[in-house]
Amino acid sequence: MADQKTFSEAAKDPAKKPAQDDEVLGKAYDGRLMRRLLTYLRPYRLQVALSAVAILIKAATDVMGPYLVKVAVDTYMTGTPHELSWLARHLDPAPIKGITQLGLIYLGALLLTFALEFVQTYLMQWTGQKIMFDLRSQIFRHLQRMSPAFFDRNPVGRLVTRVTSDVDALNEMFTSGVLAIFEDVFVLAFIVIIMLRMSWPLALLTISVIPAILYVTRIFRRHVRDSYRRQRSATARINSFTQEYVSGMSIVQLFNRERRAFNDFSQVNAENKKAWSDAIFAYALYYPIVELLSATAIALVIWRGGSGVHHGTVTLGILIAFIQYAQRFFRPIQDLSEKYNILQAAMAAAERVFKLLDTRSEIVSPAHSITGDDSGRVEFRNVWFTYQHLDDYQLARIHSATDSELETFADIEWILRGVSFIIEPDETAAIVGHTGAGKTTITGLMMRFYDIQRGEILVDGVDVRKQDLTALRRRFGVVLQDPFLFTGTVADNIRLGSSWITDEQLQRACDEVNVGDFIRSLPLQFKEPVRERGATLSTGQKQLISFARALAHAPRILILDEATSSVDTDTELRVRLALSRMITGRTSILIAHRLSTIQRADTILVMHKGQLRERGTHQQLLAHRGLYWKLYQLQYKDQELGTTTETPSSLEPLSAD
Repeated sequence: MADQKTFSEAAKDPAKKPAQDDEVLGKAYDGRLMRRLLTYLRPYRLQVALSAVAILIKAATDVMGPYLVKVAVDTYMTGTPHELSWLARHLDPAPIKGITQLGLIYLGALLLTFALEFVQTYLMQWTGQKIMFDLRSQIFRHLQRMSPAFFDRNPVGRLVTRVTSDVDALNEMFTSGVLAIFEDVFVLAFIVIIMLRMSWPLALLTISVIPAILYVTRIFRRHVRDSYRRQRSATARINSFTQEYVSGMSIVQLFNRERRAFNDFSQVNAENKKAWSDAIFAYALYYPIVELLSATAIALVIWRGGSGVHHGTVTLGILIAFIQYAQRFFRPIQDLSEKYNILQAAMAAAERVFKLLDTRSEIVSPAHSITGDDSGRVEFRNVWFTYQHLDDYQLARIHSATDSELETFADIEWILRGVSFIIEPDETAAIVGHTGAGKTTITGLMMRFYDIQRGEILVDGVDVRKQDLTALRRRFGVVLQDPFLFTGTVADNIRLGSSWITDEQLQRACDEVNVGDFIRSLPLQFKEPVRERGATLSTGQKQLISFARALAHAPRILILDEATSSVDTDTELRVRLALSRMITGRTSILIAHRLSTIQRADTILVMHKGQLRERGTHQQLLAHRGLYWKLYQLQYKDQELGTTTETPSSLEPLSAD
């Protein structure tokens, strides 16, 4: 809720946007990050090595053209005697044949450049896709290991950006960044060496404009750097906003909030457009300025070189070659500026991705796990719990304080306060209480979705913190109030990847929860496609399928969390008929506001403001005339009592979740 509130405020006023890791600027080059990124290239060392060799040879062939023109002009097209170059001495002295040979060499260089470009591009794009696959798999696998508390603190849109946009930025670095930078450097180096060997005065004249280009490039980078940062930040907010509002579109439409939502989205979208517009403006200025400076260098070469040709100090071939080299010299400089931005974006993306990968899950299996006796016994021993993220100092205070002192900690909002109870094997227990009393929290702690701050939770006689998470959670079958179905088939949603569930077991589970007939009436029966979140099914049908899912996995402990609160009366009757079969032979825990669904429970736990206030059977609690009796009076006063002996005002007020 804190993230949603902050985001809502940011949508209203972009100036109040929270500082998130989406806005990490990053260095243009970070050796620590680069070394870590290069580890992803290790499985593809051969492809990278071949690409590097191809780039080196291609850089050499790229600069051959002007030199060949220089040889052709000086050797065969001018009558001025001069010293023959090494290549000219190996050519035919006849002009027609010699020029033909040079043309064939030029054509061969172009074909070789094409072949090397193909090899380098294909190998690096292939390698980039492999790295993207590996990195996205690693990120998704890491997200699967994270505890629910992590997702409470991190919006889904931000995590989606890590898997999509940030990985794309790293892919661009691998495919168009690192090796391409080396290619530009090699081309520049070869051009400078050749120009210096041909005429060092003209070479110095050509590169005399570089300080001005570097100054312009520095200003350009600073502006584009800020634009790219704002682009990444706006993109992350667009992802978060879109995911949230598309998921809640029915609520938006119900309360006629389309215009407000559109206006909020337009603000975020406008930030993205403004960032892109600023970058486009910077590019529109930068490239013409570089072109102007390069044209100035060429003009200086023509002026000084033409004078040299007139006085015989420079050949015409050298002048023509210098003009061509000068044109090619500034192209890699422009490319290096672009590669700088790619590298910087990749460094920022790597910073965010590795920050995510380095985030440890708060809930992990112990190095040496202990297996319980599979009895289905659940025990809470003086459990204190809060959803707040506590620092080491707060945890130390909790461990050293007494129970009475814990109640006085104003900086901690306790969800459970000293809760203790035992649910025996094969017993059916119900947990009731007002909204926010801690009912659902209790079931989540049993499966160790969160770790408690004090006390012990034992399942099958062993503390859940000492058990393997996979083995622990496999003992549970859970049916939630809001059933979640995945894209796939009906059978896939019941199995959820558990290949050991046979077709016979699957169909038996469906029949036991009275949903088998409905599934067989579908056109493809158990292979009927299910759209995202079960959009083609009613709430009752989705709930029954979730019942079948829980039963098919044969859990030792069954948890039904408000499982019948969102279905119609007919469906509820069908579910209640199936409940007796579902709870037979296993420990069952029911959470319900409808007391009619839990009256036959072996024991009922009454929660109030995070404390276990009452416990007993339905009749015992009614005779006690406490909180449970008040709840019962509220629900059945008109049906069974005829007259009201308690008014709602006499009940404890509802607490917020």
